[in-house]
Amino acid sequence: MSIYAIGDLHLSMDERIEKPMDIFGDNWKDHPARVKENWLKTVKPEDTVIIPGDISWGLKLDEAMADLQWVHELPGFKVLTKGNHDLWWVSAGKLNKLFDDMLFLQNHAYQVPGTETWICGTRGWVCPGSDEYAPHDRKIYQREAMRLSFSLDEATAAGAKDIVVALHYPPTNDKLQESEFTRRMTEAGVSTCVYGHLHGAENFRRGLKGYFNGVHYKLVSLDSVRCNLVQIR
Repeated sequence: MSIYAIGDLHLSMDERIEKPMDIFGDNWKDHPARVKENWLKTVKPEDTVIIPGDISWGLKLDEAMADLQWVHELPGFKVLTKGNHDLWWVSAGKLNKLFDDMLFLQNHAYQVPGTETWICGTRGWVCPGSDEYAPHDRKIYQREAMRLSFSLDEATAAGAKDIVVALHYPPTNDKLQESEFTRRMTEAGVSTCVYGHLHGAENFRRGLKGYFNGVHYKLVSLDSVRCNLVQIR
């Protein structure tokens, strides 16, 4: 039983949505087919796949359903968190009634069956100190940090020995300085954090990678991993 991660699927299967991604470079050419090919070669039915946000370009749930169905038909149990482009995301309670092999994670934690690994997560947000951070971002940043705390508290209260966190946004600013996200993960004893959002070689360098205050950080945006799933456990 293994755990994998890949973020930023940016699917647009619904014919009403036109969002070609190959305009952003060769790593996006035919990306759904490439992801599917790699997924089928890698993931077994008993495995778990973390998808940290930006799943579908749909604006409403009905426009995202073709994309969610596409994910559903792939092997493994999928744990999904919200990205900044997931405008279709309604309440997690409603989403979690759609599929028996997909968990839409928000404010809670999930224990991978048969393991000591718990998955926590939230969307995250732009961190203070980033060039794009503005005063109006403070409220959302603090709310997302609190949502991460809710998720971590549930796992730690259950005695979790191995915690993996899924964020969509990078956990720090582009100067790689400590944030509320990194601080709370260190305090909770998180072992690994996966995140996406960053696209293009120039931006990949802006993401925290490797160990920082005891937590191992991995960038898993689709183009950064070239449509391959990254094994976490």
